[in-house]
Amino acid sequence: MTPTLFSEIQRLFERTYAQVGINLEDCLISRQRCGQLSRLAGASARELSELARTFLRKSNGQLYIGIYYSQWLIEQLEKNDPRAGLSETNITELIAFVEEINHALHAALQFQRGVQCIHTEEFIRNLELQAQVDTYLVLLLFIGFFRKAQKISRTDRRWLRFHLFSRHHPLAYADPNLRGRYLETNELAEHYTRCLDALNGARRVEEIRIFHALDYHQKKERILALKDQERAPSPE
Repeated sequence: MTPTLFSEIQRLFERTYAQVGINLEDCLISRQRCGQLSRLAGASARELSELARTFLRKSNGQLYIGIYYSQWLIEQLEKNDPRAGLSETNITELIAFVEEINHALHAALQFQRGVQCIHTEEFIRNLELQAQVDTYLVLLLFIGFFRKAQKISRTDRRWLRFHLFSRHHPLAYADPNLRGRYLETNELAEHYTRCLDALNGARRVEEIRIFHALDYHQKKERILALKDQERAPSPE
């Protein structure tokens, strides 16, 4: 059976971090179920993207995951499969697609490590920051595959950064918590990915594995420390 785009991305994340132990495609839910869970999530959920969402629920010591993709998003990815090339026609949809897989995978891994408070703001920001970082790296892999012998250019990276970090406007959120969440995680992820760009392949994998194991406060401290190192004057 030909692997799906979903399964290929899940395997990529599992090779980088750890096996999650379940097929996340089994967690896909319908539009109707998405509507039910969105209503239960409260008023702020109305501002979240209708293209894709991930829902988490804890019951009887178990973590339940629901991943929703709109029919329109799936149709766009089928029409413009990113495995045949990444362009303006599919990058927005691919970003949404990858981020939800990443949210589900890292939520499951953290839950397996004993992190049970899945609805705290720190937990949610941790998932959001991690997803933005990982999605940037996945998009680089897509571009690198099609560049083959050529190096990924600065223009490529600027294009990815525009779609991941610049084209979205966190200030557009009416809910102050959502606005603060996306302003902060967007800024932190944008800076951290610049730091990753300066590393070679092996060192980058080592760094993101260390980063993945940190909680949100620790991730934030690590990124701010890297920013301070950049500002520090060089010895004469």
